[in-house]
Formats: sequence, C-alpha cells, structure tokens
Amino acid sequence: MRAPVLAIGDGALGFWGALREVFPATREQRCWFHKIANVLAALPKSAHPGAKKALAEIWNAEDKDHARAAAKAFDAAYGAKFPKATAKITDDLDELLACYDYPVEHWVHLRTTNPIESTFATVRHRTKITKGPGSRAAGLAMAFKLIEAAQARWRAVNAPHLVALVRAGARFEAGKLVERPDTEPLDATAEAAA
Repeated sequence: MRAPVLAIGDGALGFWGALREVFPATREQRCWFHKIANVLAALPKSAHPGAKKALAEIWNAEDKDHARAAAKAFDAAYGAKFPKATAKITDDLDELLACYDYPVEHWVHLRTTNPIESTFATVRHRTKITKGPGSRAAGLAMAFKLIEAAQARWRAVNAPHLVALVRAGARFEAGKLVERPDTEPLDATAEAAA
C-alpha cells in the first residue's frame, strides 16, 4: 500500500503512533465529530449551545485563516473559565485544520470519520442483537454482508478528478488549486511556447 496523503481519526494514540511509524509523511486530520464531543464533555450543559455554535464557526469556516480566527474567538470566549475544553481545540488546531489544505470539494469528507464508523456501528448492532455470530466464519460472513449492503449507501467522493492531483502533491489554498505538480506532462501548445 502506498502511503496515504492524509489520515483522519480521533484521539486514539495507538493509531497515530502506528501511522507515524509506518507512514511518517502522512498528514494528520483529527475528526471534528469526536473533537466536538470531547470539548462538550469538558463544558457544563449550560455552555453547550454557545459552544456548539462557536465550534461550527471553526470547522465550517470558509478557509483556514477564518478557521484560525474562529478558534481564537472560541479560546477568548471559553478559555478563562474552561481551559481544559479550549485546550482540546488549541492543542490540536493544526491537525483539526489540515483538511483546509485540500480541495474545498473534499472538506466534507475529510472532517470526520463518521461515515466509516456508521458502517461498523451496523455490524456491532447486529452482532449485539444476535448475541454473537456463533462461529468465526459466521461472524466474518455476517460482517462482510452487512458492510457490502452499507456500501450501496456510501456517498461518492466529491470531485474525484482532484484526487489524482492531491496524490501527485498539488498545492491547494482555501480549497483552490494554486499550482500543479512538476511531474504533470505539458501539452503540445505549452511545450511549443516553452
């Protein structure tokens, strides 16, 4: 397997440690769904409505600069009273905002691991209802069939044509392509002009 360009996950230290060891060049993106849950768990219930809105300003910002400004505003609003909650954002900010360095069309896919987790939740739920699969072979067959059925409902990647550019190292700012990789072949007219 080639190294992934970006890996998305929650705060599981084992995952990140293994990733850094096997694929040291892979960038990290923290899952916003998990991060929001962690932040809210560190806040009193009375602060949840305002905090949710402030967090949405960060993860739903129009670009990385606006996201950083929203994170600074979140820290200013909640940091003095709830430093543990704000540290969950400020300590991982670069990893939370890594998605902004990729095509804007991909941001929705890169912010969370929930699409993957919802598939496995179905398998866990079915296993719990049936009180176990019976045998290892039956368990694997059941998991395979459930995942295969879930696959039919998966959402395709937006702008799949941009995946090759991302893999090739193209640079994106504010979700827009700013330069093409040097390895891209020139067409005949560009070659003649050069």
